[in-house]
Amino acid sequence: MTINEQMQLLDRQAVEEQRLTEVLATSRFGIAEWYGLSFFDLDREQRKELIDFRPIPKSKLNKQERVRLETLAAQEVAGTLSKPRDIDRLNVLRNKSDAELRGNKICPFKSTETVRALCNKPGGVCSLRLYRRSADGIISPVPIEEEQGGLRATCPNRFHESHKAFKWVGETILGQPSPDIAVEVGFLESEQTVDSDEGADVGRLDMILVDTSKPRDHPMMWAALEIQAVYFSGKGMAKEFSEIEQDIDQGGSGIIWPTEVRRPDYRSSGPKRLMPQLQIKVPTLRRWGKKMAVVVDRSFYKSIGTMETVSELSNADIAWFVLDFELVPGENRFKIKPAPVYFTTLEESVKGLTGGRPIAQGRFEDRIRAKLNGNVTPS
Repeated sequence: MTINEQMQLLDRQAVEEQRLTEVLATSRFGIAEWYGLSFFDLDREQRKELIDFRPIPKSKLNKQERVRLETLAAQEVAGTLSKPRDIDRLNVLRNKSDAELRGNKICPFKSTETVRALCNKPGGVCSLRLYRRSADGIISPVPIEEEQGGLRATCPNRFHESHKAFKWVGETILGQPSPDIAVEVGFLESEQTVDSDEGADVGRLDMILVDTSKPRDHPMMWAALEIQAVYFSGKGMAKEFSEIEQDIDQGGSGIIWPTEVRRPDYRSSGPKRLMPQLQIKVPTLRRWGKKMAVVVDRSFYKSIGTMETVSELSNADIAWFVLDFELVPGENRFKIKPAPVYFTTLEESVKGLTGGRPIAQGRFEDRIRAKLNGNVTPS
């Protein structure tokens, strides 16, 4: 990157930071999706039902119980369930499954017709969005069509909706719109050390999309996939929930001015979390001739610094699949929709995620002097 390019990048970052500061002076981030539903588009009774809900984590089936329930249920359907002990066990597990459902909410994005996935996000907030308060006190969300109005996915499960993202990635990289998925596949193995044995998994690829339609003797066709939601800085949502509950109890709608100032922490989500994953995994994938897909929402991608893209997947290491959101009329929910896909090298992705440059030496040394003197650091 040239000095001129570095200066332009710094100027863009300063403008963006100033713009966000100005926006937050009259706007705040609040709940966008709550247990998969559009918070703003719910009616008062629906908000009351959700705010009154108290999850019971201890009611959940463990992994072994879930597998056993599926096995016994399949035997019952096949007509091979005959032992009284197995029949009793199936009834016990079904009762526990019913209690699990009463004590927890379903994640509408990870659940399928055959698999019921429970929400594992404390409080059930899937995404946040900006709200504005007008001079007369009316609170309304910033339209999602506006630059600052996009939903910010805070739960990675949000991107699992109907497997749309996976189908998009599979079709683009593998030419297969219905790839099979393997999760948490061991990728790095440890060397023997004082405290660990050789061969233990020390790193995994979160998701692998595989085209299993090829003949058995065909080279395996697959691509790695990373999903990245955004972390938020600021206080948790407990006070928000309390204020919503109080407003509803007092006859209000539950639409409140967000109680705290929160910011999407793209620095933690990008350079601190996602970038190391890419730096560790992509070089090996590149040597193997495989691609890394990264799925993010529109606001996340726009937070990344400028990256030079390439026109062909064959010349790229990473494919950025950008998702947007649109409200489903009459259903009080958003659905994801594919936005553009961008192809980049690892080096360009790292440059974009870093999104900064070293300051001048003299300015840095002024900061050192200020620290030594116990003064406020110069800007």
